[in-house]
Amino acid sequence: MIKLGIAGVCGKMGRRILELAALDRDLEVALALEKKGTPLIGKELGKLKVSSNLDGLFLVDVLVDFTLPEAVDEHLDYVAKYRKALVLGTTGLSDAQKNKIEEIAKIVPIIFSPNMSIGVNVLFSILPEIANNLGPDYNVEIVEAHHKAKKDAPSGTAKKIAEIIAQTTKKNIPTHSIRLGDIFGDHTIVFCGNSERIEIKHQAHSRDLFAVGALKAAKWISQKPAGLYSMQDVLKG
Repeated sequence: MIKLGIAGVCGKMGRRILELAALDRDLEVALALEKKGTPLIGKELGKLKVSSNLDGLFLVDVLVDFTLPEAVDEHLDYVAKYRKALVLGTTGLSDAQKNKIEEIAKIVPIIFSPNMSIGVNVLFSILPEIANNLGPDYNVEIVEAHHKAKKDAPSGTAKKIAEIIAQTTKKNIPTHSIRLGDIFGDHTIVFCGNSERIEIKHQAHSRDLFAVGALKAAKWISQKPAGLYSMQDVLKG
């Protein structure tokens, strides 16, 4: 049985991860974390009381974190302190925070991915071949859309797509962001030549695909040595 801690458990993603983990016989949620001042601190959520005490990490094997950039530094400090694995899906991180992730990954195993969706990560793997085969005569742009409450733009997924294609084409990849309504997440990559256009689109229909991917990642990393991993590693494994 793998024991999970969930950071941001009262948020939409955290709550769904909690609900799906409760249905998995291989997982037990042992720690439900929220930031200090959250009204639900001390209240029961399922079989657990919501806590803001990160020292509770001694109870878990893996911490799953889909919170905000301002919480990540402290979470990294505590997984290092207690030598716990981390599945990190928070986006909008600074370069300094990304450097800190690399340093902490020398101590504990970390999966860091801008998108835990299995479909998106398959997309990541095929984009270099597509860009390479189309060649330099095709221009590429990305359009991404998310709900109006999403703070970072472009999304972490769009940045990753642009980075992957740029490594192949050696070109800067323009990205356009839309923030409307309750869109879970749409990403469209447009390859355009003089006489044709290819569009590759991924649409998220619910948060479940991110939660399912995060739980798959948590199972995979629970017995791994220290190191920085991605969802690509999880899929290959």
